[in-house]
Amino acid sequence: MIDALPVLRFAILLARPGFLLATTPVFGSSFAPPAVKIGLTVILAFVLAPLVTIPATPAPLAVALLVLHECVVGFALGLSIRLLVAAAEVAGQLAGFQMGFGYAATVDPQTGARNSLLAALYGLLTVFTCLAVNAHHAVIRALVQSYEVLPVGLLHAGAALPKQVASALGLVIALGAQLAAPVVAVLVLVEVALGLLAHAAPAMNLMALGFPVRLLAGLAMLGGSVAVLPGVMAHAVPAALRIAARLAAALH
Repeated sequence: MIDALPVLRFAILLARPGFLLATTPVFGSSFAPPAVKIGLTVILAFVLAPLVTIPATPAPLAVALLVLHECVVGFALGLSIRLLVAAAEVAGQLAGFQMGFGYAATVDPQTGARNSLLAALYGLLTVFTCLAVNAHHAVIRALVQSYEVLPVGLLHAGAALPKQVASALGLVIALGAQLAAPVVAVLVLVEVALGLLAHAAPAMNLMALGFPVRLLAGLAMLGGSVAVLPGVMAHAVPAALRIAARLAAALH
């Protein structure tokens, strides 16, 4: 008779790297073939198998709770890069709205959902930056180290969980506002100048003149801000990894 316990333990081991790869934009984007993601998950599980201790799981309910714990921890670790992409998309949404691109939307290749042009641009640049600075390697190292700090066990939501969720959301909003600040600030100055011009020369048709002026000023500033985006994101990767690690620790 075949012993199913090793198969069951290996299936539990698949959950944490599987959810990490599914939620990390570098690995789990919609344009990544499912076969590649499944194969990489199995390879990681085989590599981690000698290093990870799986507790005895006699009861079906215990198995379900262990799998749930592993999925939640993998999801929390995968949020590290997702937070950076979300912050970049927030910056693109703010800048695009100020430039008049609020209605210009396209299908985002990362999520398959409709997104503004600048948000998709900022998000893709962030993914490329993460690949350039080897952030995906850091995520894999964090996965391996997580089994030492957060061994396989039952799910437990600690008292620090709300604080860590707030920290993650705060990173998205703060980093997105910082990235969009140059474009938004310049466009606010343009709006003030147009308002003064409208007050000084009421006969001018500023409804027709304002849009191209805002567009040209926004594109000029966008070129400069996009050039510094990779450097900003490279410095934000360690902070995102720390927040994801603390969030995963709060779930143990």
